Amino acid sequence: MNVDARSYRVFVEPLSVELGGGFASYAPELKGCISDGASPDEALNNIYDAITCWIDAARASGQSIPQPTVARQYA
Repeated sequence: MNVDARSYRVFVEPLSVELGGGFASYAPELKGCISDGASPDEALNNIYDAITCWIDAARASGQSIPQPTVARQYA
């Protein structure tokens, strides 16, 4: 199965100053797949890298990979 990392739904949220600031990003369909960045764009790029790594690790260990549940729409 070939799945594009950008097919998965992701969220980017600001982190509090107490947590170091910046932004957290995560892909809720992929348990434990999280990342962060200094800006929203950096957090978004980092989560796509994390999704690719998550999928590669799941394949290597024989785990199933959830299909994206949300189809991306392009303008």
